[in-house]
Amino acid sequence: MGSTAATLKEFYDALYARFGPQYWWPGDTPFEVMVGAILTQNTNWKNVEKAIGNIRKAGLLDPVALRSIDVGRLAELVRPAGYYNIKAARLMSLLRMLVDDFGGDMDALFEGSVAVLRERLLSVHGVGPETADSIILYAARKPTFVVDAYTCRMACRHNLILEDAAYDEVKAVFEENLPLDANLFNEYHALIVRLGKEFCRKTPVCAGCPLESHPHELQA
Repeated sequence: MGSTAATLKEFYDALYARFGPQYWWPGDTPFEVMVGAILTQNTNWKNVEKAIGNIRKAGLLDPVALRSIDVGRLAELVRPAGYYNIKAARLMSLLRMLVDDFGGDMDALFEGSVAVLRERLLSVHGVGPETADSIILYAARKPTFVVDAYTCRMACRHNLILEDAAYDEVKAVFEENLPLDANLFNEYHALIVRLGKEFCRKTPVCAGCPLESHPHELQA
């Protein structure tokens, strides 16, 4: 713990004071959140909402129902999310595991430890660490820290990680220096995304940043 833990707490407090609660992740059910975690890869949430809307209108926003259609039809439904053939294949792989191995029961999939669930998800074609952690945190509501480009950029600029740090190294900085609390991890990640969109961009906007007073590098 130590100074890194204190720094991360200060960062969280500063971000929360500026931005307030972010109410992540949008989705009415754990299954909808899981679908969204696949579809949000390399696109924005508005496009994901359109794709999920198509699935809902077709009466297929259910694991067993969605698993029953062919991947070509699924691709047409998720077309608004972009890379629709790739995403349909990845989503179908996840559905196979969920339905064939767990009968479509999300609770059955999610039971057990974070480590076991993460291993299950990472065994699915097309599910990488960020997507797996998003499902665990936002759908299963279990404590795992989601690392994305915004997280890496902020942490690197504030000298918490090296520029070439691997995903699990970045994840460990947060998980080893914060309480293992799903609500905290949820809010913290959402706040970092907000920071990345408004201030900690590829070309940083440091003036007025909630973390401006903390030591940081100004590299793009």
